[in-house]
Amino acid sequence: MPTPPPPVYAPPAGPLKILYQDDTLIVLDKPSGLLSVPGRGPAHADSLASRVQAEFPDARIVHRLDMATSGLIVMARGAAMERALSIAFQQRQVEKLYVAVVAGRLADERGEINLPLITDWPNRPRQKVDFELGKPSLTGFEVLARDAAQDFTRVALMPHTGRSHQLRVHLLAIGHPILGDDLYGDEASRNAAPRLLLHATALALPHPQSGAMLRLESPPDF
Repeated sequence: MPTPPPPVYAPPAGPLKILYQDDTLIVLDKPSGLLSVPGRGPAHADSLASRVQAEFPDARIVHRLDMATSGLIVMARGAAMERALSIAFQQRQVEKLYVAVVAGRLADERGEINLPLITDWPNRPRQKVDFELGKPSLTGFEVLARDAAQDFTRVALMPHTGRSHQLRVHLLAIGHPILGDDLYGDEASRNAAPRLLLHATALALPHPQSGAMLRLESPPDF
C-alpha cells in the first residue's frame, strides 16, 4: 500500500497549555499537529519544544509524542533534571496511558500486543513488525467501549516499551488501525477522522527531587 504524501506542516496556533510546572519540570498538553521538537528545515522549526523554550530557556525534552498525537508530555528544567527524568523513562519508572479509537471491534476485552518493531528503512519514517531484527515491543490494551453502528472501538493503551510509532503499528498489526492515521491507515480508516485519534491521557512519574509520584491527567477531546 503506497504511503500518501506528507501534508504541508501547518501547526496549530494558540498559547501553551501547561498542566504542571515547578523548578524541576513542566508538563504540557500538546495539541495534535504540532511537532514535539523542530524538524528538518525552517518550515518545520515551530514545535512544542521551541515554543516552551521561548518562555522557559532551560526547558529540555526528555521524551516525545508523534506530531499527530496529542496529550501529556514532560520537559525537564536544566541538565541535571534532564538526566534524572531520562533515567526514570529508561528504567520504566514512568507510567503512561493513552486513549485511541480504532477501526473495527476488538474481540478481547483486554490483552497484550507483543510484536518486535524496526524502522522500515525504504519507507521512513514508517516502522514495521520484524521477528528477526525488530526490537522487543509490548503494548497492553483494554477496551473502553465498542460502537457497533459505526464499527469502531475506544481502547486504553499502556505501552511497556517506547518504540517509535509503537501504538500505531501494533494496532495496525492486529487489524485495527487507529482512526485518522495518515501514515498507517487504509483509505477508510484514514478518512474516518479529521486527525489521528490517539491521545496521551495520563502520566505518573516519580518527582525528580522529592521522589513522590506525580500524577496528571488530560481527557481526550474526541
